[in-house]
Amino acid sequence: MTVFDRKLRSVGQFGNVFGLLGAAARAQSFLRPPPDLTPSAWAEANIQIPIGNAVPGLIRFDNAPYQREPLDMTANPACTRITLMWGAQVGKTQTALCAQAFRVAFDPVSQIMMQPSQGDLHTWLETKFNPLVEANDTLQELIAKPRGRDGVNNQRMKSYPGGFMMFSWSGSPKTMRGRSAPFIVCDETDGYDRTHEGHPVGLLFQRAATFGDQRLLMEISTPTIKDASWIEGAFEQGDQRRYHVVCPHCGHHQTLDWAHVSWEKDANGAHLPQTASYLCAGPGCGTAWSDGERIAAIRDAERLGAGWKAARPFRGHASYHLSELYSCFRRLSDIVQSFLDKKAANDLQTFINVSLAETWEEEGEQVDSAELIQRAQAFAAPVPQGAVLLTAGIDMQEDRLEVEVVGWGLGEESWSVDYQVLWGDPMRADVWADLDDLLDSSYLHQSGAQLPIASAALDTGGTGGMTTAAYEYVRTRKGRRLFAIKGVGGWGRPIVTAPSRKRTGRGARPVDLFNVGVDEAKVVVMRRLGITAPGPGHCHFPLSRDPEWYAQLTAEQLRTRMLKGYAVREWHQRRPRNEAFDCRVYALAALKILNPNLKKLADRLGLAAPQSAPHTPPVADAPTASEERAPAPKLRRRSSRKPPEETAMAMGEDAAKPRRRAKRRKRRGGGWMNEW
Repeated sequence: MTVFDRKLRSVGQFGNVFGLLGAAARAQSFLRPPPDLTPSAWAEANIQIPIGNAVPGLIRFDNAPYQREPLDMTANPACTRITLMWGAQVGKTQTALCAQAFRVAFDPVSQIMMQPSQGDLHTWLETKFNPLVEANDTLQELIAKPRGRDGVNNQRMKSYPGGFMMFSWSGSPKTMRGRSAPFIVCDETDGYDRTHEGHPVGLLFQRAATFGDQRLLMEISTPTIKDASWIEGAFEQGDQRRYHVVCPHCGHHQTLDWAHVSWEKDANGAHLPQTASYLCAGPGCGTAWSDGERIAAIRDAERLGAGWKAARPFRGHASYHLSELYSCFRRLSDIVQSFLDKKAANDLQTFINVSLAETWEEEGEQVDSAELIQRAQAFAAPVPQGAVLLTAGIDMQEDRLEVEVVGWGLGEESWSVDYQVLWGDPMRADVWADLDDLLDSSYLHQSGAQLPIASAALDTGGTGGMTTAAYEYVRTRKGRRLFAIKGVGGWGRPIVTAPSRKRTGRGARPVDLFNVGVDEAKVVVMRRLGITAPGPGHCHFPLSRDPEWYAQLTAEQLRTRMLKGYAVREWHQRRPRNEAFDCRVYALAALKILNPNLKKLADRLGLAAPQSAPHTPPVADAPTASEERAPAPKLRRRSSRKPPEETAMAMGEDAAKPRRRAKRRKRRGGGWMNEW
């Protein structure tokens, strides 16, 4: 082959004129500056919302115009921090996803994405980020393929031309250490676990200081508790922007606040959420807006000169507050119904935090004993119709045992069936014999059946001698579903854990010991006490309980305080005695340990659903529960140690009366669940 032939062959590689033009165009595209597009304009032209969302297809901000400005601020070189203290259903996650996609496809830089936990991170990847990538060809082409050779794509990092996205979670300092990037997104910051080095958001932002003015932190979250919420503090540090709308009737500019939401009640005082409307805050107006007018006011806000307005000068930190009232996908009646449901369930904090995007300000979470007294009712039988199973909670004191027998129905609706104070020294056998008699008792159900106590939990706390006596009592009664328990503090612990066994060595004990997460259990009990409507979780009380019992039941208060920069939740005892509260916690622990099928038990008693006795206000001359019911087995008091001054503090009339010991029945197999 001649030199001429070799040259001709090399030229033949570009013999196609169109090939030459295409190569030139590709080369020129790398030299041409990108179009001047804002992130919101780029998103509307490129981002496809995955199928399965409320509005799939090409993204449009017409129904969420408040998302445009925070998204565009991510490309503002003067902005180094963006805070979104937003509620539910307003698109805070979608805003962050668009910002991240913009920094992958249009203005590529390295990023860090942080979630509260590893599980939250995996959920975000599987339900948010990965579906977004799969729905958009541009992102698919740029982000490295899993197990490919052109980059990295795993649970810790995804790479693309011009940068990479690293993933982290607050509970793992290793995933934060040594990592930095100019763009950081922190999701649900109020759920982060602080480390000994400080708050994870502050640590990440500090490590990005090497990028100077190019660094950008975007933090988004619903708030939690006042003075302990990270996102609230961040919002107050920024310029505090709120979204203003214009009244279609008077033209007044205003923010949407829960105080101006109104609805009607019927003649009986029942709430009618379907009548909900928004009342204009304009002076002399007060016109009620329909849902259509509210949505139109949101969509047209910026066109009419309203929109985001800052309360403070901008100094590099833009902070935004937005509640669910701005959602164009939620009817006002649905929001009002959510409020009523949360209020009825004594869970108003969730509505304040999640829907209104405001912090929950608590003087201390507690229940009013006077309100519980007003809810007392006359039971039609010792065990009302809705209860299908009985458990007992036993609190041990130096000179007595206190026991509550609780009836449980579907949804763990509960009835206080009996409360007894058994006087006697736990170091002596007499008081334990009285406890035997009580636990052997059965109670008349409204259906006519006799219900035994299915399980009992005995608190083994106290001095060493009392603990040993409690262990010995439980050890000699195996098979009776009598469980030794010990309260363990600490948030996040389950109400009950598998029993621990220690038969030899130092600290050996002769029984299996169940640990009870008392902090979580107390929260469950306290919030159920606040549920006013009969149904799941509601607590019923008989007329025979005296005010002292209610005072003990509501003796503790849950408070939150700051300790060395950490929000600490603590129980505070408002009065010396709280035995009734402890007994209810232990009765709940006995139920959790037994873990019965309440639905199956209800079917056996012929109950299709829990039925609550009608509410009867307590009156002075009303018959007591003990007078109405068939006489229960009486216990004989073996000990005379009951102090005379304590007589008035006994829990109800039954507790003050001596009870004759019931005749012992020969026990059949199956423990206390005979005939069930």
